[in-house]
Amino acid sequence: MFGYININRNELAEESAKAYQAYYCGLCQKLKQNCGAKGQMLLNYDMTFLIVLLTGLYELEHEETEFTCPLHPTKKQRAWINEATEYAADMNVLLAFHNLEDDWKDSKAYTKKAFARALLKDYERIRAKRPRQVFAVERYMKELSAAESAGEENIDAVAGLTGTMTGEIFDWKEDEWSEELRCLSFYLGKFVYLMDAYEDFRKDKKRQEYNPFSKMVCQKKTDFETFAKLLLTSMMSECAKSFERLPILLHADILRNVLYSGVWSKYEYIQLKKKKRSSLGKSAHPSR
Repeated sequence: MFGYININRNELAEESAKAYQAYYCGLCQKLKQNCGAKGQMLLNYDMTFLIVLLTGLYELEHEETEFTCPLHPTKKQRAWINEATEYAADMNVLLAFHNLEDDWKDSKAYTKKAFARALLKDYERIRAKRPRQVFAVERYMKELSAAESAGEENIDAVAGLTGTMTGEIFDWKEDEWSEELRCLSFYLGKFVYLMDAYEDFRKDKKRQEYNPFSKMVCQKKTDFETFAKLLLTSMMSECAKSFERLPILLHADILRNVLYSGVWSKYEYIQLKKKKRSSLGKSAHPSR
């Protein structure tokens, strides 16, 4: 559920990169404040994107603080914190809790189960504070598990479950921006699910585990690659269209960097790995 919504630092102006990092550090500090050190272990860039999106849409002002980071102890770090940071921190814990629970069910990793238990008190605090979002994620986990257990072959339907859940997360205030926020995040959520499935396709096939792409009828390997790229591109195209309809000026360059470039970083990395495997295979079996 995490790891795909990030910036492309090589294509972002220095000042914007610093602003993005300040929001990221703000999320880290808020997780520490709310959950202690264990909260910081849940930190991810996906929820940083949500902070920047909501900050830009609602034109939120931030409080700036300086702190010493154990990872960078030689220089004071800057953190920007606002209302969206508090909300994103709660969503971070909510999603991470279910991610840990899901990992425990899949691999029986006791460390994941123990970590989930350590977050239980924080989870219940968030349930009391954000019942709509908690209910949506719990329902999503049940529906996704049922769909995967049944071997659901409708790629759009199963990916849509993630899109619907993401819509509930991004719809912060249920106000005049709800429809567009839900539209944007619906396609972004579908993209994340499909990208995860695409990345795990080879591994899932080897382990004979569920993957929404596994039932595709492809005559050649290139057919699958073409279909997957077109599908992913379609999701982000709809997501970007929705974003452009929102009246966002503040941090628009950061948000466009994520939506038009950053989300493709993992895809490009996967392609490099495939080329490397292909090159190694050819060198191991040279043509005579």
